Amino acid sequence: MRYLPSPDDAARLTPEELRTHFLVSGLFVPGEARFEMIELDRVTIGGVVPLANPLSLDAPEAFGARSFTERRELGILNIGGAGTVTVDATEHPAEKLDMVYVGRGVHDITLASTDPASPARYFLVSYPSHAEHPTTRIAAGAADAAELGAQTTANRRRLARYIHQGGARSSQLVMGVTTIHEGSVWNTMPPHTHVRRTEVYLYFDLPADAVIFHMMGAPDATRHMVVRDGEVALSPSWSIHAGCGTTNYSFCWAMRGENQDFADMQGFDMITLR
Repeated sequence: MRYLPSPDDAARLTPEELRTHFLVSGLFVPGEARFEMIELDRVTIGGVVPLANPLSLDAPEAFGARSFTERRELGILNIGGAGTVTVDATEHPAEKLDMVYVGRGVHDITLASTDPASPARYFLVSYPSHAEHPTTRIAAGAADAAELGAQTTANRRRLARYIHQGGARSSQLVMGVTTIHEGSVWNTMPPHTHVRRTEVYLYFDLPADAVIFHMMGAPDATRHMVVRDGEVALSPSWSIHAGCGTTNYSFCWAMRGENQDFADMQGFDMITLR
């Protein structure tokens, strides 16, 4: 279990210490399934990259459960080549940017790639769940999408909601993808916090020579981390979360907390940032 510093402690961390606590790297390894548990509402995040053989999703020992989803719900986003998510013998095709929601229950889950030379890259987000909801595949084109921002502020972006109150139903998980348009670099600016929710950000579709400057910290004591392709930034309820890239990019956001109201956030005027 990864435990995170308090706001006061985070303000005193060195850049490397900040990365140690708030950045998750190395999730996507060909032929492997890797996971990390974090105290943010007991989220478990993972990266699964099947090659020639499918990979089974087994419960980590820390779960103390018969299956990965016995007491949890799970969002699975494919950010790589085509693949298949199989839940209790039912196959769900997973093209790039398709998502599969798996509700609480004892399930047999396997993840596969269609072509090992161009493998699927599955990003997994799982939280404890208090209710059961059906397994649902959400194709990229079926997500609830909206265009936001403007070219004059370099933040034109497409926000797509997959798991939410008006889409695939869940216990508490809310999950989607934001894609920054070519010529824009900013996301979520002015920034906000979620005092009733925590959030994780997976940045992807970044060239090897590109980086994101992920903004975090209290609004009056902001910090930043340099983030690269396939890395995850952790956002406690007290922290802002915004970013600026050296090129356009995409990121998957996932939240859990006291409600599923997407608009439940606390915005900050730019003049208040420090």
